[in-house]
Amino acid sequence: MVPARTDTTAARAGAAAAATAEAKSLAEPAAVEQAAVAPAVEPAAVEPAAVEPAAVEPAVIGARVKALRESSSLSLRDLAARSGVSAPMLSQVERGETSPTLTVAARIAAGLELRLSQLLRLDEGDSVTIVRASERSRGGSARRGHRFEVLTAAQPGQRAELSRHTLAPGGATGGAGDPPMHEPGSRETAVVEHGSVALVCDGQRYELREGDCVTFDADLPHHFENDTDAEAAFLAVVAAGLRRS
Repeated sequence: MVPARTDTTAARAGAAAAATAEAKSLAEPAAVEQAAVAPAVEPAAVEPAAVEPAAVEPAVIGARVKALRESSSLSLRDLAARSGVSAPMLSQVERGETSPTLTVAARIAAGLELRLSQLLRLDEGDSVTIVRASERSRGGSARRGHRFEVLTAAQPGQRAELSRHTLAPGGATGGAGDPPMHEPGSRETAVVEHGSVALVCDGQRYELREGDCVTFDADLPHHFENDTDAEAAFLAVVAAGLRRS
C-alpha cells in the first residue's frame, strides 16, 4: 500500500531552496545569471568538471520531465505555477525542442520537489537498482495485525511500487471507513503468497486463496482482511495513472 502524496508550501519552498543551492554549486554566480536569459547553457558558462543540462540530450531531459510531471498528476499549468517556468517553455522542454538553462532546470526540479541532480539522474550510478532485504522500508499497525515491507527503491518518477504484506489471524490492512490511499487513476494487483485473505473494495467482498491474483482500481476505498486462524501474506503492486476509462 502506498502512502498518499501531500504537497505543502513549506515542502515546495524547501525544494526550491535546495535546487537553487545545487544550481549555484554547479556554476559560477556570473554564469548562472547569464544562463537565465540565454536560450541554452554555453559550455564556457559552466565549470569544466560540472555536468549541466546542455550535456544531456534535450529529448532525454524532456522525456524525464514529462514522466515526472505525469507521475505527480500535474498539468503543464500546475508545474508552471510551482516552478515559475512558463507552460510554453515547459512544453518545448518536454518535446525536446530546447535544452533548459541551468537556472530553468533548477526551477523545474524545485517544482517537482526534486534536487537538480535527481532531475538529471546524476544520483543514479547505473540502470540497475538493488534493494537488499535489510534495506527495505517497513511499517504497519500492530493493533490491526498488519505488517508490510516495500521491496522497490524510492526513485523520482517511479510509477509502480511492490510491497509485501503480512496479516495476523483476524488482521486487516485498514477499515471500512478509511479513505482511499492512492492517487486517482492508480491500479493495484495483489497475489496471495500463503493463507487466505478477503479484499473489500468499494463495499464488495472478494475471497482469495493461496495463489489467487486480483487487480482492481486502487483509488477506490479498499482493504484486505484475514478472517482465518492462520497467518496470511500477499504481494501487491500499485501502479499510478493506469485506471481503465
